[in-house]
Amino acid sequence: MVVWWHIILIVLGSYFVGNISFARIIAHGKKQDITKLGSGNAGSTNVLRNFGLFYGVLNLILDILKGFVPALLAYLLSGKNLIYLYVAGLSVILGHNYPVIFKFKGGKGIASMLGVFLAADPVATLIVIGCALVAWLIFQYGSVASFICVTILTVIEGIKAQQNLGTPERYVVCLLLFVIFCLTWWAHRANIERLLLGKENKVSLIKKTKKKIKENRKQRASATVDSQETTKKDIT
Repeated sequence: MVVWWHIILIVLGSYFVGNISFARIIAHGKKQDITKLGSGNAGSTNVLRNFGLFYGVLNLILDILKGFVPALLAYLLSGKNLIYLYVAGLSVILGHNYPVIFKFKGGKGIASMLGVFLAADPVATLIVIGCALVAWLIFQYGSVASFICVTILTVIEGIKAQQNLGTPERYVVCLLLFVIFCLTWWAHRANIERLLLGKENKVSLIKKTKKKIKENRKQRASATVDSQETTKKDIT
């Protein structure tokens, strides 16, 4: 049974959780403004592009948790009602994409969307994420991986809802899934246009990883040289 005042509390709480921008927090720690770097998007791909693999993955994990925790809590506290899960999830995504505290200028909600689907169906979500990462490695487009995730997961969870839920609940769940699907694609409309024009920015995970390894090697080599020079001075 759906209690409307519960829904209102979930919507408000989850929306403001979505307002937490880890991309901005990470960039602020680097004394930078993520909205003025790269694509200007406050999301994991832009963090990866500008601050490297570690911070990109960190931001991705935090944004996934931002979607996962409210959705799972709403699901469990409601007696495992999927309507509550997807209401919380949709609210987090809206808060991430259109945060009131940042004048409605947010990210694109992919990581938070993955967190929501992880709460609903962890096995299917992890499999789809794996497939999306392979597509990213092949095509080097983060947006293509995003489209794969949201499209496949929406279809899977919609089919499951039709098969396993009662008449009123399954229609509501499918509607919420459709809204999440549309919201995610709408947030990527600029990416779609750039893909069609052949102007979409590529982000190579392999190159980023190799670059980070080289940087770490240089830092270790530099530290070793400094240590040797210090030792020579002490001996002298």
